[in-house]
Parts: sequence; structure tokens; C-alpha cells
Amino acid sequence: MKSNFSLLTTQSSARLRSLVDQVASSSPESVDTHRDMGGGPHKEHLLITLFTELPEEAITSIRDRFPYIDITQYPLQRLKVIDNETPNKREGDEKLKALWRSATILVTLGSLPPKPEDCPNLSLIHLCSAGVDRYLNHPILTDSKIPITTSSGIHGPPISEYVLMTLLITAKQYNTLHLNQLNSKWSRPDNAKLYDHAGQRIGILGYGSIGRAVARLSHAMGMTVLAYTASPRSTPDARQDSGFIVPGTGDPKGEIPTAWYSGHGKEALHTFLSANLDYLVLTLPLTPATRHLISSEEFGVLSSHSSIAGGPFIVNISRGGIIDQPSLITALKEGKVRGAALDVTEPEPLPSDSELWGMENVIITPHISGNGVQYLDRAFEVFTLNLERKEKGEKLVNEVQRGRGY
Repeated sequence: MKSNFSLLTTQSSARLRSLVDQVASSSPESVDTHRDMGGGPHKEHLLITLFTELPEEAITSIRDRFPYIDITQYPLQRLKVIDNETPNKREGDEKLKALWRSATILVTLGSLPPKPEDCPNLSLIHLCSAGVDRYLNHPILTDSKIPITTSSGIHGPPISEYVLMTLLITAKQYNTLHLNQLNSKWSRPDNAKLYDHAGQRIGILGYGSIGRAVARLSHAMGMTVLAYTASPRSTPDARQDSGFIVPGTGDPKGEIPTAWYSGHGKEALHTFLSANLDYLVLTLPLTPATRHLISSEEFGVLSSHSSIAGGPFIVNISRGGIIDQPSLITALKEGKVRGAALDVTEPEPLPSDSELWGMENVIITPHISGNGVQYLDRAFEVFTLNLERKEKGEKLVNEVQRGRGY
């Protein structure tokens, strides 16, 4: 979960109001699918459960556009764990249960009703996150058909910049340079360890919104981009991004990769990993099928088909469980991969005694690559867009496909 974001500032609230106004200007005045007997939209109850309250201006901007929606905020910080042995038992649960029962729309970051019977009126759940892996076995997903949408697409800009940062830190020996600066030392790193990225080959495993944003920046540096998807993307239409896109980012038409790979089995994956990669970026969702997808066998394939000394550099910004972590440590020690940037680990937080902390060729950050002051702006932009589509009876953006696990 990309959960550590800043509060909406006054400037952000004004932006959200502008976004809602844009939706309003493009909306029809009458929508039959959400009209009551008096000709107006059915009354809705929107429950927002984030870690803190949104500013009143942000709430007003939603209420002005959708006056038939009553809005209740219930910050998750109000829920205090009563007993560490039973973390699901929290103070304030009774009030939250009552709100769940009356809500028709839920926006949340980390709190779903325990079971469908607890939310009999819900017609839409919007998650302010991209992944749903933590909920795959939750009764709301397994035992209900309540539409669930995610904020997939909003993480592309910050995460792609994070990936670019890790590539540059490594290529320019920045850690050494910064250490020299702290010690007031004018010293150049070994020129043999410095390089640029023109002509480098970067494989992106999972070509969704984040992968496409990474591809755009990589392509701008002159890199050759190779994409891997679970399903074949053999036509121009199939390669288009149908999800939410932050304007000016990503690869909307799927035109950047020079080669596309696809498949569900090891043979297809190994064909992709054999493509002489200098970098491998993991941007795919964590599902039962992708858990420990990259393990000792895959590191061996990468190493044996790479022309770069020390093997490819790995960047993981998806979920720690995508990589078999002990196998990664072994591969780093044996020189099968020349380094790794890990914004996610298994478990999280990464234990202080993990060998990864002491490895000079490893960058570790505490699951922050998607964070930024624009986070909530963009999450509510997706939500507002879906309110508009819900009014019209149109297909929702980023609706979770339960069978796929994302």
C-alpha cells in the first residue's frame, strides 16, 4: 500500500475543486439511472475512511458537484487497538459499523467492512491505493459483487522518478560522491564505474500504468525498452492503456517498447529474462501466481544472458513478495546481479538484521516511491471520475477484476 502521503493542502483542495468543476461542466443535467421518483438523483451516503480528515474545502467541492451525496468522514486514526493480541478489535468499531451499514459509497485506504452483511447498501468502494493483494481473501472480494475501484494510474509519476533516481545514483556513483561531500573531500570516483544509459536495455516486468511511466523516462534517456505482460498485446488496440493516466505521462498508445513479451508460465518469463537486460524493473501486482516469481532460477537466467559485468540491476517497486528475498541475497553475493533498489521488501519493515542493509550495491527505501503531496489530489480525481461514470451508468475506471486479483 502506498499509504504515507501528505494531507491535502489549501492549494490541493483548490485543485480538487477545479477537477470536480471540470466533471460538472461535462455532465448532463439528467441521468435516468440515478433518479428517484421526484426526478432527482437517489440520495447517497459517502463514507470516507482515510488516516486523517480531508479539509472542509475538499469536501465542499465534492458536495457542490454532487449535492445528493451526504458525506461522512471517519479517520482511521480514531481507531485504537485495544489488545495487541486481537488487532482487529479496536475502539470506535461500533460507530464505524453503523456507518458501514448506512453508507452507499466507501472511499478508504485500509479499512473494509468485515463481511458483505455489514454493508448492505454499498454500491461502490474506491481504494486510495493501486494494489488489492492484501484483500484477495477478504469476504468483500470473495463473497460479494460490490464494484471496487482502485487509484491505479496515480503512482506513475512519482514511482518512475524514483526508478530513474536509483538508476542515476548507481550509474554516477552518487553515494560515494555524497560521502566525500560530507567529509569535505574533493575526490573523483573511479571513471571505470561511471556510465550513462543511452543504449542500455531495460526490461519492465508488468507494463501497466507504472511500467509505462518508467518506460517514458527510460526512453527519454535513450534506453531500449522491453515490455512483459501476462496477456498478449499483439495489436495496436491491445497495447493501449485503458486506465487512468496522469496527463503528459506514461505510454498511452503502447508505442515505446521495441519488443513485447507475454505469458503465464516459466518458459515465457525466461524468454523475456534472456533478452540481454541491463536493468529489470518489477511493476506487476502481487497475486498467488506472482509470489516469488523471481527466484534463484530466474536470477540464473538473467545472469547467463546478460552481457554486462555483474549481471543486470534489479529495481522492485511493486511488492516484496514478488522476489524470493533469500535467493536475491544469494544472487547479489554470487555476482549474478550487480545490484538492487528495493522500495519494498518481505517482510516490511525489513528486519534490522537482514543482510541487505549492509550490502553496498543495494538501495533500500521504506515503501515510499509512490508518495507525494499530489497523492490525494489524484486519488480523488479517479474517484470523482467514477462518480461521474456511476451517474451515467458507464463503465468504471480501474474496476478490480476479482478473477485476476487486480
